[in-house]
Amino acid sequence: MSVIPIEYYLILSAFMFVVGVIGVFIRRNAIVVFMCIELMLNSANLALVTFSSYIGNPVGQVFVFFVMTVAAAEAAVGLAIIIAIFRNKQTVNIDEINIFKW
Repeated sequence: MSVIPIEYYLILSAFMFVVGVIGVFIRRNAIVVFMCIELMLNSANLALVTFSSYIGNPVGQVFVFFVMTVAAAEAAVGLAIIIAIFRNKQTVNIDEINIFKW
């Protein structure tokens, strides 16, 4: 049975985080930006689980469980806000949404 080195997991986590950051900076669709933020959260979770497994301490995995719970609540609230803005502005383009405009 082969063991996957820790570096592979960390490289995957870093790649996922970079894709998320690039998506937040480049895309203008609020839903896509929201998905990129979730991708960054998942990459951080992957790194936490990797280090937790490498060290042999399950505290990191418990912490990931709580992060996933908060991320699920954030996803529900975030999507509700995006839907409410879409109902008022008829767009999800970040450049066209300015709720602070007089």
